[in-house]
Amino acid sequence: MEHISKAQIKFIRSLQQKKYRDESGLFVAEGEKCIEELRRGFTLHSLYREGENATHTEIEQMSSLRTPQGVIGVFEKATQPPKGQETALWADRQNIILVLDGIQDPGNLGTIIRTCDWFGVHDIFCSPDTADCYNPKVVQATMGALARVHMHSTNLEEWLRNITDPSVPIYGTLLDGRNMYEVLQSEGRSYSEAVLQQSGHAVIIMGNEGNGISQPVRRYITHPLYIPAYTDQGQIKETSDVVESLNVGVATAIVLAEFRRRLLF
Repeated sequence: MEHISKAQIKFIRSLQQKKYRDESGLFVAEGEKCIEELRRGFTLHSLYREGENATHTEIEQMSSLRTPQGVIGVFEKATQPPKGQETALWADRQNIILVLDGIQDPGNLGTIIRTCDWFGVHDIFCSPDTADCYNPKVVQATMGALARVHMHSTNLEEWLRNITDPSVPIYGTLLDGRNMYEVLQSEGRSYSEAVLQQSGHAVIIMGNEGNGISQPVRRYITHPLYIPAYTDQGQIKETSDVVESLNVGVATAIVLAEFRRRLLF
């Protein structure tokens, strides 16, 4: 196995920047487990392992981690589907689709992708201003789940507008939404069966960490949801008494867990 060159080290370091990932169509992952999981869904371009074709110092120079894990893989990015064909990816199967509107923190995005993998959500549609899913911090946070969750960057307004089936419910988490637990409990199993019989799909929108779901996207929501906050006595707090919102990664996990519990997709 040929030893890594200085030019290759410089190139791999450059892949920490989106500009060079876009130009090359490549991204970086670190650690045995993450790399092995990604090999299930991505083409491995090159692999550098400490003691084989790179030294400890060279791995450190290429790594984006505080504590390098001794192995670095360079992968080819997934190809985006042709414009206008995004909905065909989920038109023929029962599915929950997650939509991310302006998620900017790479750690949050990575956590969300990993959470979707856990709850069997296979497609995430992101606004162009959402963090790059190939950012090294995102890739590491997914722990390989990126190989099983398909990421689509698109104009959300256009994509939502093109959902022509009126039976597809579009949920969104809003501070002025309805109590999520009450909504899904009242709709219950009969609602689940009805969705399966008609469209077989549900769309869930999660918004930006600071500003929530943008106004242009918000108008497509048919079922506004709110995750209630509780006092230490177990009483639901008034919205006006809630100082901060939940972290979007945590909120996504709560919502998906409740959907999987209530709705039998």
